[in-house]
Amino acid sequence: MNPSYGAGSLRPIRLLLADDEAMIRAGVRAILATDPGIEVVAEAADGRAAVEAARAHRPDVALLDIRMPRLDGLSACEQIAAVAPGTAVAMLTTFSEDAYIARALGGGATGFLLKSGDPYELLAGVRAVAAGGAFLSPAVARHVIAELGGERLARGAAARARTEALTAREREVLALVGAGLSNAEIARRLHLVEGTVKGHVSAVLDRLGVGNRVQAAIVAYEAGLVVDPVPGAE
Repeated sequence: MNPSYGAGSLRPIRLLLADDEAMIRAGVRAILATDPGIEVVAEAADGRAAVEAARAHRPDVALLDIRMPRLDGLSACEQIAAVAPGTAVAMLTTFSEDAYIARALGGGATGFLLKSGDPYELLAGVRAVAAGGAFLSPAVARHVIAELGGERLARGAAARARTEALTAREREVLALVGAGLSNAEIARRLHLVEGTVKGHVSAVLDRLGVGNRVQAAIVAYEAGLVVDPVPGAE
């Protein structure tokens, strides 16, 4: 992923939008159109068409609804990871679909955006995943953690115990990963070179035993490290 995508870069973020509801697609497309650094290059009304569009257009980001005919968004995510590995996948979710997040993580998704969320979150989320970062809509993250019910305290304690193995700098980096920042943004925030941040992120994933940045972000939320969950806030 190229952290220079978007405003001020050589070309905009190329995006595939897939949702079986035409009005939802129109609304999302209208929001995306307000950002000159994002270009919708293809649309799809079902998961199978989304996979074919990803294969044909090789977009930077695929924004997928979870529930679609012919092939659901979760299966489409897994297939896009195979046919267009350079495409980052973000899922459009509702509060009723948080149970699918674990499978989406395993399928390669790095973003979870709430359909009824703030338009800024949609734009910030697209930019975050295009830059190689992870994005959890703050409302989705809070809801998922709250829905853990009686397990919440235990999971929080377990997450804090896992983060105790990190250095102070690694915990700083984890908190910013949890807030959705890319390596380049973390480097600017902490006044480090990007290569150093990449090394810290790799060490954090290894020490936590997680496979990607979104899984690390969930640990950061559960451990209470994410104070300001607005991704990209500078």
